[in-house]
Amino acid sequence: NSIRMSGYDHAITLFSPDGHLFQVEYAQEAVKKGSTAVGVRGSNCVVLGVEKKAVAKLQEDRTVRKICQLDEHVLMAFSGLTADARVLMRQARVECQSYKLTMEDPVTLDYITRHVAGLKQRYTQSAGRRPFGISCLITGFDYDGTPRLYQTDPSGTYHEWKANAIGRNAKTVREFLEKNYVANDVNTEAATVKLAIKALLEVVQSGGKNLEICVMTYEGEANRAKSRMMEVADIEKVVAEVEKEKEEEAAQKKKEKSEKK
Repeated sequence: NSIRMSGYDHAITLFSPDGHLFQVEYAQEAVKKGSTAVGVRGSNCVVLGVEKKAVAKLQEDRTVRKICQLDEHVLMAFSGLTADARVLMRQARVECQSYKLTMEDPVTLDYITRHVAGLKQRYTQSAGRRPFGISCLITGFDYDGTPRLYQTDPSGTYHEWKANAIGRNAKTVREFLEKNYVANDVNTEAATVKLAIKALLEVVQSGGKNLEICVMTYEGEANRAKSRMMEVADIEKVVAEVEKEKEEEAAQKKKEKSEKK
């Protein structure tokens, strides 16, 4: 606290004596207050899921979106400050089109993630600005049909993942994914969706109406990616299935316990 009081958290460009950039760390704290988002990479699809906040009674909920499309084959989910995400999203979309115009090929997931991460990093290194208060999950397919999932944070670092979570309670969800992600088990769209929903239900209460799920698949013959938002009724079916499995598992454990006694 004494280091912070001495002014090292006032300017974005100042390192503290023990090597911290406090404004970047504060931006990461803003992300932790955001809605939970999860991404899972299957063998033939990618799934993004986010916790849907309750909207005001008279508000149009279509205007409250945490998952957006950057290009036909690129999706992004974010956690943190929505207004910051809107600026980043607009710049990423322009870059996707610019790349296509120049290279005559769709943008690769690695390239667009590096662009987004580079933009975030620039905002940590010049005075008079503040870092973006968002983390992003960027997912989709490269033009050879390979599924990808990347995560970027406010400092501008990025990594590729098989499955990951950002936002509030991300640690709990990530630990769940580490225990339950098996590459051979996510070889169908249904299994991948189920894992994403199961992970979100670790921290989200009251079932399917509080979830937003987007699925992207790759059509080999047409050589293009196709994305769709899942209907609430379809999400509810998966939620019911997951809850039934949990109940059966609990009953089985109870039975085993009583047998041991």
